[in-house]
Amino acid sequence: MVDILPLCPPSASEPQAPLRLALYEPDIPQNAGTLMRLCACLGLPLDLIEPAGFDASDRNLRRAGLDYLHALRLERHLSFRHFEQWRRAHGHRLVLATTRADVAHHHFRFSPGDILLLGRESAGVPDHVHEAADARLAIPLRPGLRSLNVAVAGGILVAEAMRQLDLFPPMATTGGLDVPSP
Repeated sequence: MVDILPLCPPSASEPQAPLRLALYEPDIPQNAGTLMRLCACLGLPLDLIEPAGFDASDRNLRRAGLDYLHALRLERHLSFRHFEQWRRAHGHRLVLATTRADVAHHHFRFSPGDILLLGRESAGVPDHVHEAADARLAIPLRPGLRSLNVAVAGGILVAEAMRQLDLFPPMATTGGLDVPSP
């Protein structure tokens, strides 16, 4: 059973997650699916801010997330306005990934309860979303190169935030990557 919530906020009795990832009106279902899998594997809730640029029905989200959705806590928000009301009511800091930032992601100090927001693949986020963000971060790139794929950028930001907050799950005895001893 997939834990895809309806377009409404979670109950007040739910414990606050130490870190969340949010997708602002994603355009490409494959990228959304990759980020769903990332969140499922790392135990992070994912907030989907609609409308999406693809059919975001439960059936299509299940297809995009493949066989990992059973482990995902996915919360859907009808619009950015609804997401913002929910976020502010729960005291989450909004950290926006953007090519228009002056702060490098690895120089930023993440805090428990942060929501990492990724914009649309085609257009990023509009100015009112930039203005609502509590922090704006960029991943430093070589000169002359524009941006990373949104799923790759999300993975880099999530990894740095989880490293700083010591949120990685313990290593399993099987699976994952095996690194030979020197």
